Amino acid sequence: MRNPSGVLRAWLHDRPLVPDAALAVVTTALAVLLLRSVPSPEGAQDGPAVVLTVACCLSLALRRRAPFPLLLVVCLAGVALATLGLDGLPLWPAVLVLVYTVAAHRGLALSLCGLAWSFVCHFASAAVGGTLGDWGLHLPVTVLTVTLWITGRSVRLRRAYLEELRDRARRTEWAREADTRAARAEERSRIARELHDVVAHHVSVMTVQASAARRVLATNPEGAREALSAIEEMGRTAMAEMRNIVGVLRTDASPAERNPQPGVAEIPALVDQMREAGLRAQLWVEGVPGVLPPGVDLAAYRLVQEALTNSLRHAGPLARAWVTVRHEHGQLAVQVEDDGRGTGGGTDGGAAAGEGSGHGLVGIRERVALYGGVLRIGPRPEGGFEVNARFPLKDV
Repeated sequence: MRNPSGVLRAWLHDRPLVPDAALAVVTTALAVLLLRSVPSPEGAQDGPAVVLTVACCLSLALRRRAPFPLLLVVCLAGVALATLGLDGLPLWPAVLVLVYTVAAHRGLALSLCGLAWSFVCHFASAAVGGTLGDWGLHLPVTVLTVTLWITGRSVRLRRAYLEELRDRARRTEWAREADTRAARAEERSRIARELHDVVAHHVSVMTVQASAARRVLATNPEGAREALSAIEEMGRTAMAEMRNIVGVLRTDASPAERNPQPGVAEIPALVDQMREAGLRAQLWVEGVPGVLPPGVDLAAYRLVQEALTNSLRHAGPLARAWVTVRHEHGQLAVQVEDDGRGTGGGTDGGAAAGEGSGHGLVGIRERVALYGGVLRIGPRPEGGFEVNARFPLKDV
C-alpha cells in the first residue's frame, strides 16, 4: 500500500506552481491584514498601496522561475510604499520569502547580492519614513532576514550534496556494470581458448585415427577396430573435458561437478595419446617437480597440447616430436620441437605448423603473456619447428 503523504509530496514536486500559488495567496492575505492594521497617515493613498501590495505578493507564484528579479521589484515596491507615506512592513513577508528562494536556488554571489539589496531597500524605506534610528524594529528584521538566508543556503548545499551522492552512486553503478562486462568478456575469452585447445587436439587425433582405420579396414580389421576404439575413447574424453570447461557457465543452484583442470603432471598421458595417434613423440622431465600455480600449470599443459597437435596435423606422418619440461629455480621451462619431416621434408612441415595454427598460436601467446612468461615460436635451424616458453614462478 502506497503512503498517501508520499504520493502527495511527489505530485506537488512535479507541479511546483501549485504550492507556490498557495504560498502567494497566503502571503497576500497576510500583507493585506498588515496593511489594514497599520494606521495610515493623513493624506496617504490607500488604493494604490493595496494594488501594489497585492500585485507584489501574488507574484510569489513565479518565485522559482525568477526569484532575483522579483526580489528587486518587491524591495523597490517597499520603498515606493514609504514614499506614499505608508509603512513598508506589509511587503516584508514577501521579501523574506524571496530572500530564502534566491539563497536556495541561486549561486552564492547572486544570493549575497539579493541579501544586500533587501537591506538597502529596508533602510531606504526607514529613512524615507523617518524610522531610521528605530533599532527595535531593524534588529528583528535583520536577524530574521539573515536566518532565512542561511536556511536557504543550507537547503541548497544539502540539495547539491545529495545530488553529488546520487551522481556518485550512478557512476559507481556504471563502473560496476563495466567491470562485470569486462569480467564476462574475459571469462568468455578464457573459455574460448580452452575449447579451442580441447577441440583442436582431440579432433586432430580422431581425424588421424579415422584415416588410419580407413586405410587398414579391408586388410587389417583388428587394427581398424582398435583405431575406432581409440576414436571413441578420444571422443568421450573430449566431451567430458568440454563439459568441465563449459560448466562454469551454469547459473542454477546446483552447478555441475568438474574435475580438476589438467596440468604438467598429465603431460606424460598427453604424449602417450599422441603416440597412439601416430606421432613419434618423446618426453623428458628435468629437475625436481614442485608445486606450480594453477594458472601456470594449466598454461604449460595447453601449450604442449597445442604444439603437439600442430605437429600431428602439419609436420607429416613421419615426423618426430620432443617435449622437454624443466623445473628450474624460479621458473618453469617448456619446449616442444619436431623435425618437420612431412611429405616435403625439411623445414616446410614446421613452417606450416607455425603458419597454420591460427588461433592456437594466439592462445599460446596470451597464456604465456598472462603469467609474465617469455615465448619463442619459430623454425629450428636444423629443420622443423619449435615452441619454447619460460614461466616465472615468483609466487612459489
